[in-house]
Amino acid sequence: MSYQRSILLYPFSLLYGLVTSIRNFLYNAEILKSQEFSIPLICVGNLTIGGTGKTPHTEYLAELLKRSFSVVILSRGYKRKSSGFMFADANSKVSDIGDEPMQIFRKLPDITVAVDRNRVRGIEKILKEKPETEVIILDDGFQHRKITPGFSILLSDFDRLMIRDHLLPYGNLRESINNMDRADIILVTKSPEKISPIQRRLIVKEIHKAPYQNLYFTSITYKDPVPVFGNHLQEATPSFPDDSSSCGIVLVTGIANPKPFYEYLGKSFNEIIHLQFGDHHLFTLNDVNKISDAWASLRSQQKYVITTEKDAVRLQEFTNFAEPVKSSFYYIPVGTKFLNDDQDEFDNLIVDYVRKNKRNNRVS
Repeated sequence: MSYQRSILLYPFSLLYGLVTSIRNFLYNAEILKSQEFSIPLICVGNLTIGGTGKTPHTEYLAELLKRSFSVVILSRGYKRKSSGFMFADANSKVSDIGDEPMQIFRKLPDITVAVDRNRVRGIEKILKEKPETEVIILDDGFQHRKITPGFSILLSDFDRLMIRDHLLPYGNLRESINNMDRADIILVTKSPEKISPIQRRLIVKEIHKAPYQNLYFTSITYKDPVPVFGNHLQEATPSFPDDSSSCGIVLVTGIANPKPFYEYLGKSFNEIIHLQFGDHHLFTLNDVNKISDAWASLRSQQKYVITTEKDAVRLQEFTNFAEPVKSSFYYIPVGTKFLNDDQDEFDNLIVDYVRKNKRNNRVS
């Protein structure tokens, strides 16, 4: 599925493609300069706008690498109201650093998280203020050509493969599909766990990866619900019912592609009211009232509000939810699972890259 828009937008896609192609040509020809750093840099990104699962995969990488290395995650901090460079800390708000960095910071409190729209400046600040840093993960940095990462991971949603899409604004591609050759690893994300070998082979053939590239399939794992208005470090609470078939929920989403999340919950709940907002939606008091009204309109005796992990960090700032809505509000954390027993191979590639390219052991 390519998520095409009006055919009237197609000429603008051609113009957009021309501009991005010229830009990439200038970087490839080294007319525009890209900076390298003497520290392992792992870029996680995509060619399409939103919805490929960058944040869970960034978290996966951070958890993998923190066992052996000092890790920093550098993000743009999309839609934050602050500017310049900033480290996440206990006093940070979503408006300061953005929702995705806030999610990562709360989920992985032992990982340093920084934000800066200017990635070159961000890396320089990190190396100056935290010289013990051994690896930096660039969250959503594939189009940031001012930096040459040492290792690039490109994500594509299984349900909207980048190779079937079109350039903006007719489609959802940020740049031409030809630029996927900059990636070292391609991940087909949000794949069905029971994907058949034939399906895998067809997709691999269709993507037509380069010989130097590795391609893996990952799926989403959903974890136990966690209260939105509890301690963000606490585990799932027993107040959420084991048998949810007789419960009704208001599903609140402000993400690019809520379909997999909705389908997952649809297996457990018979009554669902879905309040769907745009990606990175900045919730308002009016939205609080909409959520509360939807909760009140549920017919089921047991009623809950469920949201995504990313939306939860924005909604937690609205402490004016009335009871019992507030105590019925949960988010569901997500994780990443590699299919086909490919996890060890992927992990080894990442760890070996960092180990071989540490500052005092640099290789080409």
